[in-house]
Amino acid sequence: MSSEQLTIASLTDRVKSVAVGAPIADVHFLGDRAAFVCAEEKVALADANGEVSHVDVHSGANLCTASDGQRVVTGGDDGKVIALNAKGETSVLATDAKRRWIDNVALHPDGAFAWSAGKTAYVRSGKGEEKSFDAPSTVGGLAFAPKGLRVAVAHYNGVTLWFPNMAAKPEFLEWAGSHLAVTFSPDNKFLVTAMHEPALHGWRLADNRHMRMSGYPGRVRSMSWSAGGKGLATSGADTVIIWPFASKDGPMGKEPAMLAPLQARVSMVACHPKQDIMAAGYSDGTVLIVRLEDGAEILVRRNGGEPVSALAWNAKGTLLAFGTEDGDAGILEF
Repeated sequence: MSSEQLTIASLTDRVKSVAVGAPIADVHFLGDRAAFVCAEEKVALADANGEVSHVDVHSGANLCTASDGQRVVTGGDDGKVIALNAKGETSVLATDAKRRWIDNVALHPDGAFAWSAGKTAYVRSGKGEEKSFDAPSTVGGLAFAPKGLRVAVAHYNGVTLWFPNMAAKPEFLEWAGSHLAVTFSPDNKFLVTAMHEPALHGWRLADNRHMRMSGYPGRVRSMSWSAGGKGLATSGADTVIIWPFASKDGPMGKEPAMLAPLQARVSMVACHPKQDIMAAGYSDGTVLIVRLEDGAEILVRRNGGEPVSALAWNAKGTLLAFGTEDGDAGILEF
């Protein structure tokens, strides 16, 4: 245990261990059941007591996931998009005609979902109507806007804003480089992408003004909006980097907050759904809960082992689940 971890409060004795038995790629909550998405084939459903059941979803790798709290949707290298509910029941939502890998999935509150294979993004509405859009290059990320049926399609040299139900030409937001994960701010005023290089890029959607968010030593692989969307927490450094979005200019001209420094890189972040606290996972296996106001820390998992690869709160903010690249997993009742 590091000297930093000896000086902070600890909840490690309250964590229920979960026997997933495989490397963990992601985790989501379906009610109060945690769905640990394994890197290959399976999802492990676990309750707050650590009781586990395993469900087969794909015949190969689980490449991407998304959840709306009612279902977890996964895309696999078998060319299928599959939904899993809290009862452990699965259904095939879509199959790529060419059996290409499903690279990205996204969910809309009205039941619509999106997925991509290669350069093509697809949207199927809650009524079953399907539309497609061919991006100029391989799709790096997908996200639905919080209002209306608008999809952000990230790709090389920018993001395309696509309205599947409208005949209007998609809007192109340009910025050189390879754009991967993409997210809308909860108030629908900003769009941010994680790039292949160690940086974020953003746009203020009212006027498409650029927001450069750089200075990271490593790629940003995890982003999470704080309660109310006042800040965007990110991985990629040896502290949690939180960009301010409370004003109409977002982070333009402002320095980010830097919280919870360790001698390890932040690998995952997950903001609490209701309070101004967050969970952070690190490359050395540490998990912390951090108060955004002053950076106060509580230890959830000690260092030792592989990087934290999955982190999520349930919708009520009473349960926190984490998983690592070597299959260690736990649930904390908070």
